[in-house]
Amino acid sequence: MYWQTRRFRIDLSRPRVMGIVNVTPDSFSDGGSHDDDRRAIAHCERLLAEGADLLDIGGESTRPGSPRVDADTEWARIGGVLAAAVKLGVPISVDTYKPEVMRRALDAGADIINDVQALQMPGALAAVAGSGAGVCLMHMRGEPASMMDLALYGDVVAEVGVFLAQRAQSAQASGIPADCIALDPGYGFAKKAEHNLRLLAGQQRLTELGYPLLVGWSRKRTLGDITGRPVEERLPASLSAALRAVSAGANVIRVHDVAATVDALKVWAAVDAATMTPIE
Repeated sequence: MYWQTRRFRIDLSRPRVMGIVNVTPDSFSDGGSHDDDRRAIAHCERLLAEGADLLDIGGESTRPGSPRVDADTEWARIGGVLAAAVKLGVPISVDTYKPEVMRRALDAGADIINDVQALQMPGALAAVAGSGAGVCLMHMRGEPASMMDLALYGDVVAEVGVFLAQRAQSAQASGIPADCIALDPGYGFAKKAEHNLRLLAGQQRLTELGYPLLVGWSRKRTLGDITGRPVEERLPASLSAALRAVSAGANVIRVHDVAATVDALKVWAAVDAATMTPIE
């Protein structure tokens, strides 16, 4: 399997690590840490040195309850970082749901649009169609400010799967090729802890849709609910969730802690390879 983007055809024969670059003052985990061009670009370079395969740049927090920002503010945060990042030799994703920001990002050389609203905003499909960009379509209900009020499910895996299949079909109907599409089940978005855990337990069912899966468990609230740890102490839990997701078919893992995740995946892959290698 592979994921086609504008400049890169990403080989998914092994799990890939997407490093998170939040150029925001209020993201739940690292808000304010990289909220100027200089620090954000240095963070991009550090994540690549740690082994990231691709980078995801975001200029608006989507944590539960977060307020919206306008397109000009979002672009002012990420434009300079994106201009530098596209020169780093790896696929660059922009995390946005706004068509205007999508168009600006694509004009600036972004390879992937990562949309928490799965290209549902008016004009979003048209902004990406014909660009050759990869897209990631995520499951979420409502908006970050209100999404937790909509965390009501019968069979969460089935309902997420139906939504993602419909959005992938809409994307293809608009002219986005199937091999440019990846899907994200949206852990933590309009889902309570029990929904996230059931979704992870049944994640393998989502691979039957036929698209790469991109997942993000890094430092999320459910991990804190389970362990009792604050956000800055959730690395072991994040690694455990990432490995479980990979074992259930995830192709791309979106993380804050790249070096530790890369090491964990190396061990996972080595054990997996050893089980298939005859002992002489």
